[in-house]
Amino acid sequence: MATHTAAPRQRWRRYGTSYLMLLPFLGLFAGFLVWPLANSLYLSFTKFDGVNAPEFQGLENFRHLLFDDDRFRHALGNTFLYVVASVGIGTLLSLGLALAFSGSSWPHRIMRTIFFLPSVTSSIALMLLWKWIFNPGDFGLANTAMTWFGGRAVEWLATPGLTIPILVLMSVWGGMGYGMVLYVAGLNTIPQEYYEAARIDGAGTWQQFRRVTLPLLRPVTTYVVVTGLIGAFQVFEAVYIVFRGTNNIGGVLDSGLMIVPYLYDQGFTHFKLGYASAIAWVLFLIIFALSMVNLRIGRALKEL
Repeated sequence: MATHTAAPRQRWRRYGTSYLMLLPFLGLFAGFLVWPLANSLYLSFTKFDGVNAPEFQGLENFRHLLFDDDRFRHALGNTFLYVVASVGIGTLLSLGLALAFSGSSWPHRIMRTIFFLPSVTSSIALMLLWKWIFNPGDFGLANTAMTWFGGRAVEWLATPGLTIPILVLMSVWGGMGYGMVLYVAGLNTIPQEYYEAARIDGAGTWQQFRRVTLPLLRPVTTYVVVTGLIGAFQVFEAVYIVFRGTNNIGGVLDSGLMIVPYLYDQGFTHFKLGYASAIAWVLFLIIFALSMVNLRIGRALKEL
């Protein structure tokens, strides 16, 4: 009995100072992260407009969101299409760039810097640049280039069929440099002895890549894909800045409407803050589920 009582006292004497020093951080963590998350979860079960007191209504927001809201389903479909295309193409191009410029020579370093620059540049500045490139007027860079080759001006931002491809192009161009740096780091950790052993066994370049490089890059690929999924599901600036109209945040016919812009529209345009909180938690569950599936697949492949 005395031993059980003395153990907490000894632990406190040993770690008490550390616990006290952590209290300011824990207070900030609870005040600026835990409490807002808990409050958001509560609001997702209420009808709340930011002025009147929240009115609890159970699962009504989620029921309406999943079964009655056609615009949300449209945003969900657009988001999944955008995520699959941008993450898939971006991951492949990141790996390709890493293989092409993984050396330590100055030309390779310069090329890595050039491709990485968009990842550390202000996203707002980049979106304004893309908006100028695809401006439907004659002074837009894309239409100017079209006229140079005898083509006609295109209404890039007003053509629904071009919206998702443009968003994917902007995402891939801005993010493949980040993935490239991660893959380069992964490639540099692979011992050269593995490749020498593969060559002795008669493996060609493709066989070395498939049997040595790809398996050893699985942790990096998992990280790139998971972080890419999280970032792609949260796309907002591109839609808001490039495609937002005066009365419609998702562009022409909601062709660029994604989940986060729709959340913003419901919460800060229509002041349905409880409904917007429900959208945020549905988005969280989707990202969490896909991330877990991706991690499980990565572990299963590692065990093969």
